[in-house]
Amino acid sequence: PSRCSIESGQYLFHYLIEQQTCFLTLCDRQFSRKTAFSFLEDLASEFHSQYGHKINTATRPYSFIEFDTYIQKAKKNYADSRGRRNLSNLNNELQDVQRIMVQNIEDVIQRGTILSELENKSTHLTEMSRKYKKDAEKLNATSLAVIAGVCGGVSLLILFLYVWIL
Repeated sequence: PSRCSIESGQYLFHYLIEQQTCFLTLCDRQFSRKTAFSFLEDLASEFHSQYGHKINTATRPYSFIEFDTYIQKAKKNYADSRGRRNLSNLNNELQDVQRIMVQNIEDVIQRGTILSELENKSTHLTEMSRKYKKDAEKLNATSLAVIAGVCGGVSLLILFLYVWIL
């Protein structure tokens, strides 16, 4: 397996294998597995960012001895209970940020849906407006014809009466 813990008396060996490199730590049994693997992942990340391109060119033992400075700093941070608490707080903050980002993405998707619905309603309203305009034009033409017919009829009636009386 790429990560594992092995019991040895009152101690635990934790190892992590990444990119053909094995990272190993020895801890008391009481030390948190999660913290131990976080420590190893931190080491792996930093090691590969600094020396990842040089691993295959190493020709002698202890080629990367200068990395020990970083190991000691990280060890101090992870061994310090306040450091672990800070790491836990940092993880909680990262989870909060992730939750907020997921919510923001969901809000953007929902706004996109609302905008699509608004566009559909706008298109429907435009179509209904065109139909209303055509119907209004037809109604105006019909009412003009009725008015002209009435005026013509009245005129004919007056003319008929005028001719009949005379």
